[in-house]
Amino acid sequence: MPSRYVWWKWLVIFCVSLLSSCSTTPQVSTSSGEQLPIKPIRFLLTFDDGPSGATHKNPTQKILNTLADNQFQENIKAIFFVQTRAHHGGGTDTGQRLLRRLNTEGHLLAFHTATKHHDNHCFLKPEELESSLWVGIEDLITISGNAPRLVRPPFWSYNASTLSSYNRHGLQMLLTDLSANDGKIHGVNWSWRKRSNLLNQLRRVKSELASGSIPEVDGHIPVVVTFHDVNSYTARNMAVYIQILLEVARELHLPIAEKPFYDDRTQLEKAALARTVHSMHGQQYIPGFWGWLWGLRLNSI
Repeated sequence: MPSRYVWWKWLVIFCVSLLSSCSTTPQVSTSSGEQLPIKPIRFLLTFDDGPSGATHKNPTQKILNTLADNQFQENIKAIFFVQTRAHHGGGTDTGQRLLRRLNTEGHLLAFHTATKHHDNHCFLKPEELESSLWVGIEDLITISGNAPRLVRPPFWSYNASTLSSYNRHGLQMLLTDLSANDGKIHGVNWSWRKRSNLLNQLRRVKSELASGSIPEVDGHIPVVVTFHDVNSYTARNMAVYIQILLEVARELHLPIAEKPFYDDRTQLEKAALARTVHSMHGQQYIPGFWGWLWGLRLNSI
């Protein structure tokens, strides 16, 4: 009888321990080794510079197809920071058709530029920036029926004056947590470090999660990721990038939402608005080359 009692006792202890481990809130380690609970992360995908005006093998179109149909999560929705009047993109017939498709398929249109070129907002005259903001907002209202609420400055370049202009037009600036560093620079549009690049950046984000500096939105922590939909290399490797994001999150033992990517435009916008930057104060991450150039990486003016 005593031996049977001991057997049942250990069985009960085992079951209780198993249930407890299943219900434990995921934790992340701080630099000091302290374990802090965090909510699951959810990747918020964004794309800059598009849509592409290419009439053959259009990269924006290919990316849209991959987001809609891939092996990891179907119907992923993203934010597209668009150039509504770019001479090689949004200003073309192909670009205009893609802008309408982006909206129809449930993606979120946001402001990048409304000039013929990829102009740095800090280098535009105040009246030129104001005019481009008016024009771009009207362009997006025509397409979606709604004024955009999000802006991303070209080249990640901003100052107090451009922030003030954005705010006057009802725009909030969204930067990023991770960048594929896939923007075209002098024709370079490939990457040999796709995985290590995203892993290193997500490792930095992990420390921010531990400090509680990234807000929770509806039970998840939105992690902003940036690509360029005018890049043919990105378009060909979009499914690979999606897979890498999931793999590096698991490698770093970060909890991931049941749906790792946003699939609803309203939730997408809400999460993005929670991550926007409103002033020059505070430490903001500027990715890659641009962080060095502007001297803004982890520093403030």
